[in-house]
Formats: sequence, structure tokens, C-alpha cells
Amino acid sequence: MKNILVPTDFSEQAENALEVAAQIAREHNCEIYLLHMLELPLELINPADNDTSSNDLPEAIFFMKLAHQKFNAIMKKEFLKDIKVHETVEFHEAFDGIMEISKKHGCDLIVMGSSGSKGAKELFIGSNTEKVVRHSDIPVLVIKKKFDIFMVNKVLYATNLATETASSFLEAKRFANNFKASMEIVFVNTAKKFKTSEEIEKRREVFYDQVGATLDDIPFTIRNQLNMEDGIVKYAEDAEFDVICIGTHGRKGISRFINGSLSEDLVNHAKIPVVAFKIGESGV
Repeated sequence: MKNILVPTDFSEQAENALEVAAQIAREHNCEIYLLHMLELPLELINPADNDTSSNDLPEAIFFMKLAHQKFNAIMKKEFLKDIKVHETVEFHEAFDGIMEISKKHGCDLIVMGSSGSKGAKELFIGSNTEKVVRHSDIPVLVIKKKFDIFMVNKVLYATNLATETASSFLEAKRFANNFKASMEIVFVNTAKKFKTSEEIEKRREVFYDQVGATLDDIPFTIRNQLNMEDGIVKYAEDAEFDVICIGTHGRKGISRFINGSLSEDLVNHAKIPVVAFKIGESGV
């Protein structure tokens, strides 16, 4: 990892994400691009192109100066000491700006904040974070609380063992390797989509062969639960995993991955950070 993008609205949740990003940046010698989007009316951004008075221009300048003041306050935080942080203010809709800046600066990871139950609903019901998680070509780490020390020693990858998720698993494995963390795969067996032990084992063998893994390297666990979200969260918390990794499908998002409300419920109920990886169109 070289570059980390952290979108901010200067909220407590955004600062929690920035503090985690700072710890990752310090450990991996990364640079941080701290991005604030000013979603101003078009006439304020390009007054010459609109039938509005030039008196509107000072309002745009005011918001820009306000953003810089908030950036200056953040830069004084002790957790950012000796880390190279690029202040970036853009006049875009948030989602478009985040995608554009991540590509422009070759970012390897996006770190975003969310909060509790309310945050999860906002996160996965039409919000900018949901769009980023759904469409980003690079991993998105969602932080839901403050971490004085962010450690990644145990990583859980949740999958339905579909061959098309192999590419996202390999991305998750690279993520775990960056932290020298151990990794485990969990398959949640539900009554609605029940699979026999023989069926699961056959799918596991195909999946492990596809990604070049062995049970010695990547342990495999089956959990029986009423729904996949609860199965993933309960196992992750009981086994004290540091991060949950999941794959996402472009337009249809995480919900297609497990055909339900995994995206909302998983982030809603899990206190553990979640990392989303885009599922490739053609598998590995």
C-alpha cells in the first residue's frame, strides 16, 4: 500500500476513520489523501456560466475557507504527526469525487467512517458510502468506532463459495498478508438455502483449488444460522476476529453476494470493521 484515501465531512465518524488510516499509513509508510467534497449549487461554482449575480461567488469562497480551517485543525491532531497528508477539496457530488480522486492518485485503500445502527442504515441505503462500497475498484474499509490501537491479526472472509468470488478472496488475502494476519473462511448454512455437508465440501474443494489454498493455510468453518448476517457477525465476534472481509457486486452491491440484506445488517450489527472487495466479472 502506498496511498490511502479518506473522505471526510469533519464528523466524529470521519475522524475515527482518519485515525485508523493514520495508523495504517504509519505502519506501511503510506501517504493519506484527505478529501472533502463541497457539494455547492452549480451557480456558486461557475457563476459565469449561469444567470446569477457575481455576488454569489463570495459564498463559495466562504465555504472553501471554512473547509481549509477545518483541515488546519485536523492537521494538528497528534495521530497525524510525521504522516504526509494531502489536503484535497473538490467541487463534486461526493460519490463522483471520491471515485475520481481515488483513481487520480492511485489510491490502494479507501477508509470511511460510519456509526452504530443509524450509521449502518445511512451507510447502505442510498448513501455515498454505500455507493463507494458498491462500485469501488479498490478495497473500502468501513470503521464504525474509535480505535486507539488498530490491530489486524485475524481476518475473516465470508463467502458463499461461488467461483466468481475468488477474485475478491485473493484481494482479501493480499490485504491480510499486508498486515501479516491469519485468515479464515466462513460459510454460513441457512435453512432457506440449506446445503448438505457433502455439497458444501464439494464447493469448498473447487473454491480452494481455484484460489490455490489449502486447509492448513486457510482454515474453513461452517456455521448454521437462521440468516447469513447473524452467522457472520456472531462467529466473527465470538472468535474475536479483527476484520470481516466480504465481496461486492458492482451495481447490485453486497446484497447480490448473499441475496438479502447482508449489506445493511452486517454493518448494522457488527462492531468489527468491514472491508469490501469488488468481485471480478470473470472470477480470478
